[in-house]
Amino acid sequence: MSKSALKKYVSGLKKRELELQILDLYERFPQVKVFYDFAFNPKEDKLIGDAKARISNEYFPRKRKRPRARRSVAQKLIRKFVTLGMDPYLLADLMLYNLETAQRFSAVRKVNEAFYKSMLRSYSEAANHLVLHSLEGEFRERMEHIYGQIREQEWDFAEEFDRIRSTLTLTEL
Repeated sequence: MSKSALKKYVSGLKKRELELQILDLYERFPQVKVFYDFAFNPKEDKLIGDAKARISNEYFPRKRKRPRARRSVAQKLIRKFVTLGMDPYLLADLMLYNLETAQRFSAVRKVNEAFYKSMLRSYSEAANHLVLHSLEGEFRERMEHIYGQIREQEWDFAEEFDRIRSTLTLTEL
């Protein structure tokens, strides 16, 4: 169904019918429930805190011996928060927290090339987010610290990280 067809259908419904459909959607689809729960009671700080705990648990688990170190966990959380329309500042903080946690992990554990490629994507996405929302100045120090750790730990793809970092520098001028 196209958006225009949906608009036509919805405009033809009586108020009570529309209310019943929205309630039905809320009960049937978890995504609709999450959306409305967030829209009416965002609790962004709590959501960010829970997300940080999940990311930290990926690299430094409390209940199991071996870390999973899956980038996908953080990426799913970030995508979910983007979809919900979370505050860009809080989202940027979470993106950088993910990178910082991965760096703490790589400082104490041996990682493979796929890990570095994954973190390069995360770094790029964080930089793009900062530029898109004009947050470069507010997070410059953390981005520079992350880049310093990349150099210090001698991460693969350091040149690509530097290229992304330099685009951040250029956009602020």
